[in-house]
Amino acid sequence: MIICENPKHSLKLLNNLGIKKKLIGLHDYNEKILIEKISAKLKNKAVALISDAGSPLISDPGYKLVQFCIKNKINITSVPGPSSMIPAIQLSGLPAHEFCFYGFVPKKEKQIRDLFKKIENAEQTSVFFVSNHNLIKLLEILNEVMPNRQISISKELTKLNEKIFRGDVKKVLNEILNKKANLKGEFVIVLGKNIKKNNNLSDLNEFSKEINMLLSKFSLTDVVEIVHKLSGKNKNKLYKWILELKK
Repeated sequence: MIICENPKHSLKLLNNLGIKKKLIGLHDYNEKILIEKISAKLKNKAVALISDAGSPLISDPGYKLVQFCIKNKINITSVPGPSSMIPAIQLSGLPAHEFCFYGFVPKKEKQIRDLFKKIENAEQTSVFFVSNHNLIKLLEILNEVMPNRQISISKELTKLNEKIFRGDVKKVLNEILNKKANLKGEFVIVLGKNIKKNNNLSDLNEFSKEINMLLSKFSLTDVVEIVHKLSGKNKNKLYKWILELKK
């Protein structure tokens, strides 16, 4: 037998492949009941679990089923298949060596804000799914709290109308607002990590000669402003350091 999300949906695939097997629908609300019904067959028959799209358990049903099999020493294996999360990370242009996946973003504004508080200082790439109904609201909140964070938003990956938006949050929000009429389906958001500013001034020592030349032509305040704009260092720390240099 084949366990699937929607038998009508899966039947289209199976008919194309010439496969005739019993199909059983699996959802979060019926997973426990279904396991009880087919527990004997799980122990004695070959059973497959498939998704309508993407991969089982990745924001799809199947977690309790896998738990049951492990607990009852039923042999299970996985054949890697499609997952929008992986190509979205690969194509984002953001660090892929370390990331955290959060599944679907909550629908309520307070819950979205709570999620962003959780990942505001994240030192790894963050990945989550969002529906088109929630996308604009999510980006507007993100633009409030992390407007300069780098982001990638993917839709229709590997399909004819594949589209990827990249840039800082503000740029991507404006771009998506201009294409609002064409936004359908579900999206994968890849959010870059928090880039902490380096306020250690030791790496400016090699420029002390140039800074002294600036001090001979400009006021201390002006030189602090110039070095701040070029280096991004903390102004208060720069002021004390350049003052000592001038002395």
